[in-house]
Amino acid sequence: MANSPSGDSMTDRIVRVLDTFTSERTVQTAAQIGRRAGLPSSSAHRIVDDLVRAGLLERDEDRRLRLGLRLWELALRGSAALRLRQAALPHMESVQSVVREHTQLAVLEQEEALFLERLSHPEAGANITRIAGRLPLHASSSGLVLLAHAPRALRDRVLAEPLRPLTTETVTDAAVLRRRLAAIRAQGFVVTPGSIEQVSTGVAVPIREGGEVIAALSVVLPRQTSPEPALAALRAAASGIEAALREDRR
Repeated sequence: MANSPSGDSMTDRIVRVLDTFTSERTVQTAAQIGRRAGLPSSSAHRIVDDLVRAGLLERDEDRRLRLGLRLWELALRGSAALRLRQAALPHMESVQSVVREHTQLAVLEQEEALFLERLSHPEAGANITRIAGRLPLHASSSGLVLLAHAPRALRDRVLAEPLRPLTTETVTDAAVLRRRLAAIRAQGFVVTPGSIEQVSTGVAVPIREGGEVIAALSVVLPRQTSPEPALAALRAAASGIEAALREDRR
């Protein structure tokens, strides 16, 4: 792709445009996209028009823009995330039948936990996680499992950065967190009361394929709930998902 006068490629600019959309910010004007992407107005409008023609963005009757179905379609074609989600869903439903709160599936993506799926009971307690949403590795139960099993260079990089507290109980001391990650690798699970929201407890276990941790399966429970039944259900589900992934490879 050709570079702009500022040195960034067209691919960079397209990614910046798409990155302006979040789970909370689903509709924008072209001008808002340009400001948030750091693009000149003429460039932003030209890129937006091209993306609308390609179906990657959609424009409503008020000329506001949202991510297009074509983008969703392309993302799912042959996606490893789709394969993992399909293997996991029946087992997540089994966990959800036990906990009747929130059951979640997350993967490591650019130093964050990216959530591929979430099942929630209508009367479940608090949970800030959303499908296609992200949480920091050091604070969420899923993130801690993923970080514990990530390459050492990534762990060192995350632990060297400022660790933002989400509550007063979020562990932000790098030395303490390093010991906690070692314990997660040894125990095969994590329980994090109050780390994301003080009223909730996260419980997570790893999912492996070919000996490597590829995802984390977690639940979010009310703070007063014992994690033991959920942990047993998560471990059984993780084993089932791993078996399904092996079968899918045959």
